Amino acid sequence: MSIYLDASVIVALFTEDHFTDRATTLLASKADAVIVSDFAGLEFSSVIARFVRTRSINEEQARAVLSDFDNWSKTACQRVVTQGSAISRADAFLRRRETTLRTADAINIAIAESLGASLMTFDDKMSAAASVLGVPLTETSPLR
Repeated sequence: MSIYLDASVIVALFTEDHFTDRATTLLASKADAVIVSDFAGLEFSSVIARFVRTRSINEEQARAVLSDFDNWSKTACQRVVTQGSAISRADAFLRRRETTLRTADAINIAIAESLGASLMTFDDKMSAAASVLGVPLTETSPLR
């Protein structure tokens, strides 16, 4: 099955994060095809910009991390463009009010659903919402 990565997984893969080892291991063992959307890439860029603003990393490190991500996502992933239908589907998810979804999480869940992919995330609230919405998850525990 294809695995759709949300930003929490991408951050773990390209920065020092408490989920880094887990992300690497899971992808090596479970991924037939890895999918990254332009939207998840945008979220990743936002996290890296925040790291620069908070001085967790410097500008040179940020450029290197973003370059590594760009190269990896072009060669090792299927890159997808977010379609308007994913935004509409995310809106439908948010209107159901069965979950505590935030907009970005709803969009990522909708993208994964539209691709028929399993969602991989380290965000517990997003995982719970995806389960309620019937979107398959790539198991990321027990090391949460």
